[in-house]
Amino acid sequence: MDLFSNDDNNNLLPYDGEVIYYGPILPEDTARMYCARLLETLPWQHDEAVIYGKRIITKRKVAWYGDENYAYTYSNTTKEALPWTEALLELKKQVEKVSGTIFNSCLINLYHDGNEGMSWHSDDEKTLGKNTVIASLSLGAERKFSFKNRKTREKRDILLQNGSLLLMKGTTQTHWLHSLPKSVKIRHPRINLTFRTIVSV
Repeated sequence: MDLFSNDDNNNLLPYDGEVIYYGPILPEDTARMYCARLLETLPWQHDEAVIYGKRIITKRKVAWYGDENYAYTYSNTTKEALPWTEALLELKKQVEKVSGTIFNSCLINLYHDGNEGMSWHSDDEKTLGKNTVIASLSLGAERKFSFKNRKTREKRDILLQNGSLLLMKGTTQTHWLHSLPKSVKIRHPRINLTFRTIVSV
């Protein structure tokens, strides 16, 4: 598995999709300030998933925001979006400026340390539309992020830095799975803001 370079405007996937890693788009101290601010002010809740009829409560916490009270369903659970906070609007504006894409919602994940991660999945819900664009802004601890092709099982890894932006678009969600592997070496929290566009509500 190769580590991606952080060259701007470079497709990091070898085929069947497009992922661009911009590297840090926020200064280190600014990213840390936003991380602390969001940790303290967002109404974090444990995420839920219904798997084979069994409700699972995750250690990871989440928050869901949007232009309207969008209903977003994944893992057989539904969330209604909260109105944007001032800090989230500031970050949204910066992400939109760099990515050249306008977003109307954001699913935010809080990983308290490396004991919390995300298993293989794709963000291919119908409400996001086909060939959706998702911008992932990382705040806090540096974490490895992995991609796996659905057919070939080929994998790619990248280290997501504090304040960095990763853009997934094109057919990425159709052909690739992604995950956040656990690591006992990570002892600090990471907040991941995934800006999205709800097209069907």
